[in-house]
Amino acid sequence: MRVADAHTDLLVELTFRAREENPFGRRWLPGLRAGGVGLQVCPIFAADAGSGEAVVARARAQAEAFQRAVAENADDVVHVCAGSDVGFADRLGLVLALEGAEALDGAVSGLDWFWARGLRVVGLTWNEANVFASGISTPEAGLTRLGRALVGEVCGRGGIVDLAHASARTLFDVLEVAPEGRVIVSHANCQAVFRTRRNLSDDQLSALAAHGGLVGVSADGYLVDPQDPTLRRLVDHFDHALEVMGEAHVGLGGDFLHQVMASGALDATALRRVARRFRGYRGALAGLAGPQDYPQLVEALRARGYEPGTLERILSGNLERLLRAMLPQAVVDPA
Repeated sequence: MRVADAHTDLLVELTFRAREENPFGRRWLPGLRAGGVGLQVCPIFAADAGSGEAVVARARAQAEAFQRAVAENADDVVHVCAGSDVGFADRLGLVLALEGAEALDGAVSGLDWFWARGLRVVGLTWNEANVFASGISTPEAGLTRLGRALVGEVCGRGGIVDLAHASARTLFDVLEVAPEGRVIVSHANCQAVFRTRRNLSDDQLSALAAHGGLVGVSADGYLVDPQDPTLRRLVDHFDHALEVMGEAHVGLGGDFLHQVMASGALDATALRRVARRFRGYRGALAGLAGPQDYPQLVEALRARGYEPGTLERILSGNLERLLRAMLPQAVVDPA
């Protein structure tokens, strides 16, 4: 069964392996194929790089790694820039995203460089507040005036706003100003199943669904349940999200961070930070170590009683339909 994944940090590893021959084709493509992945959103993550110049440099290096992956695997992948690029049967669709608008260096115009290279999904923040919006570390603050301008610019160009890692107030603020259907939460789970500030409350889930948005249920063990990181608990999150949001608004957001950790792409400081975040849990979700294991998730959902139509919608249909409808309709050749 076809899978569309709204979030996996593979670009961090590709920049780490920049001197290797075709690191995407050798390190990630086989697993994505084995898992039936037909569309993969690839976020640029540089929000923890320190100063403004360092963040921009790291983000641009990851954008270039994305372009290299597309160029070196042209027979197997397609860069999704327009709605018409979604749904190729014979090639994997890759979507360039931004996890944290820190890479824009404090200006809406910073979007231009990335947009010209095919960026189509923009996350406003990664946990901490920036000049555009507040993250989960500042839960009472929300979207800034500059952030409203950025949301307008992204949506006006035909892009999607991603509210993973955003504060609850930021989420509700964005839903007030963004056109319907242009907001997702690429990787998060349900607070009602496991309570952590990175997961979403029922009020947030309901508001996102009412706006025509989507949540990508994540295989991140810390978001599933660090004391019971199993497929069974992951399916509990799917059950709850479907109950609150309905079948049209639930998808996948793998976030297989441990694969990036295992590659050596995170330095010692980053590893300590991740260890604190996971409260000592450092392994993969049991039964879902990476995209190659998506067939096991499919079987777990079937065992819980999920019908074929429901499976199709949450595994790929919802995300692909949203992108097909919301991205620019003309085929764009990125610079």
